Amino acid sequence: MEHLTKETFIEKIFDYENNHEWNFKGDRPVIIDFYADWCGPCKMVTPILEKLSTEYNGKLDIYKVDTDAQRELAAVFQIQSIPSILFIPKDDKPQMAMGAMPRESFEEAIRTVLKVEK
Repeated sequence: MEHLTKETFIEKIFDYENNHEWNFKGDRPVIIDFYADWCGPCKMVTPILEKLSTEYNGKLDIYKVDTDAQRELAAVFQIQSIPSILFIPKDDKPQMAMGAMPRESFEEAIRTVLKVEK
């Protein structure tokens, strides 16, 4: 799982500095985990995302954003609580989920929001 900075986010996901309308740049659906190292629930989500990134390798991309290090990026998405999980389908609007989700909820969102099957 790659950690995104403001620069890599603009390059790979969405150039929010130059576009007001959502325009996803990726080739595959994406999950972005907004987290912090000190956050207990965030630590519960990480192993789930690591397994999913292996199981769905080549079908979707999973990224992490450290909200302490990337404050501007967190502010752009109005992150108020962590973990916050952003699901970005290939051809639709992104959807945000708040809080630590169990694996089953991630799999459901992958199927229904991202439209990805194993």
